Order: sequence, then C-alpha cells, then structure tokens
Amino acid sequence: MMRVVLIDSGGANIGSVLYALERLGVDAALSAEAETILAADKVILPGVGAAGAAMARLRAHGLVEVVRSLPQPLLGICLGMQLLYESSEEGDVECLGRIPGRVRRMEGGEGLRIPHMGWNTLDIARASPLLQGVAPGQHAYFVHGFAAPVGPDSLATSTHGQPFTAVAGRGSCFGAQFHPERSAGVGARILENFIALEAT
Repeated sequence: MMRVVLIDSGGANIGSVLYALERLGVDAALSAEAETILAADKVILPGVGAAGAAMARLRAHGLVEVVRSLPQPLLGICLGMQLLYESSEEGDVECLGRIPGRVRRMEGGEGLRIPHMGWNTLDIARASPLLQGVAPGQHAYFVHGFAAPVGPDSLATSTHGQPFTAVAGRGSCFGAQFHPERSAGVGARILENFIALEAT
C-alpha cells in the first residue's frame, strides 16, 4: 500500500492538501516524526507563512537533515517549494538546498500587487512526468510574495511583473509555487502525477 506522508510544517494549507489527496483516493498521514517520514513512499512539504518560521519548525523537530537526504519523491507546495532552494531573501534564511538558487522578493510592476494572489497561467518550460496532461496556458491558483527565479530546474514558469518558477524539478525533488489543492483540475492532475511517480 502506498504510504504518503505530509510533513507537519505548521502551514495553514495542510488540511486542504489532505482533503485534496483524499478526493484522489489517497489516505495521507500527517507527521513531524523522522521515522514516519523516512518510511514513506512519497513525501509532501506544504507551507504557508514565512521561510524563517518554517525552517525553525523543521529544525525544532530535527527534520532539516532528514528532508535534505530523502531519496524518495518529494513535493514542496507554496512556501514548501521555496524551502527546497538554498536560501530565501525572506529574512535572509538558509533553506534546505535541494534545488540550487535563492528565492527572491517579487517586484510586481505597473498596476500589479504584491503578494501575487489569484489565478495565473502555467508556461511549460520542459517535459516532466509531473506535468503529464497539463497543457501550456492552463491556470493555477497562487498566493505568494517571494518566488524562485527561472533557471535550469524550472519545469513550468508563470509571470507576474517578471517570470518566475511555477513548478520546479530536480531529480526526485519537485515544487509547486501555486496551491494544487486550490487549482481545480490542473492541481488535481499534478497531485495525481506526483503520487504516480516512480522512485528514482
């Protein structure tokens, strides 16, 4: 039986992620226990809030090195994706370093508000099993004021003032800057694709 574990990062979106998985027939567990996380087939790192507080919570539970070394497929959602990078401008925090790069404050632009809130299009940067069945230009739901720049690990991008990474992937580590659990069919498809991923 597939064991999916959500890391208890204290994020406000945990309940809705669990419910989104339940709708897909996945009974996921919520845990801050290293042993439970390490025994999972798939691991999800959700997150809402500030990078510093989230990293402090992971550190308090002794999970920083656990998440850094996880061999199984890992998906970071929203702040959880940002934590996968080396560092964040938000509080100048050292993060998990699973994906090279630094998360930066969004600049917005003429008539554009920060934080970026609402629906935006996904532009596919390169093929990935995570994005199977997701067409270029489909919409996802975003809520964030910081973002990862576009780079070699960008699977999909979006633009709000400037382009940023909407979906990241490096090896068995993936991130979605938007909220799949609030992104209707596109979000459900991405969660489904993640659950179906083969371990590398």
